[in-house]
Amino acid sequence: MAELATIARPYAEALFGAEAGAGLADQLDAVGAVAADDKLQALAASPKATPTLVFSVFGDVLLHKGLTLAPPVANLLKAVIDNGRVGALPEIARQYRALLNARSGTFDATIVSAFPIGDAQVAEIMPALEKRFGRKLKPRVVADPALIGGIRVVVGDEVLDTSVRARLEQMKAALSA
Repeated sequence: MAELATIARPYAEALFGAEAGAGLADQLDAVGAVAADDKLQALAASPKATPTLVFSVFGDVLLHKGLTLAPPVANLLKAVIDNGRVGALPEIARQYRALLNARSGTFDATIVSAFPIGDAQVAEIMPALEKRFGRKLKPRVVADPALIGGIRVVVGDEVLDTSVRARLEQMKAALSA
């Protein structure tokens, strides 16, 4: 979605320029997750809903999750709501985290495994993954039983898929050709 990325970039860069920090990134991720909800999208798009009401609903949902927004994130949220760009919030959060990672020299790595893997196992495979991708990685583990076995690692737009499901798909393609 190039258009959404284009809309989100100035917001992410403005927040990053004003104040950069991992705490803000976590808050922005939470705001993006709330904004992705279909009901909230419908409320924000409703001509009857005022920006104050939409902001209040965001605040209530986040407060229910035990999160109080820092002033820079609250100001960004107000600006996004006032400009009718609530749908861009998940992308704003993603781009802000990418800017933060680029500054620190690390990149997010999503490790998808067929079974839950512990911190010790993640620490064991990280040196090989960092060597393979050529950069410092910050891992996040997700379990997906559909992989059957092995792991799938996503870093930005690069994917390393060593799962059993991927190998079966390769065999299926080879046999079909």
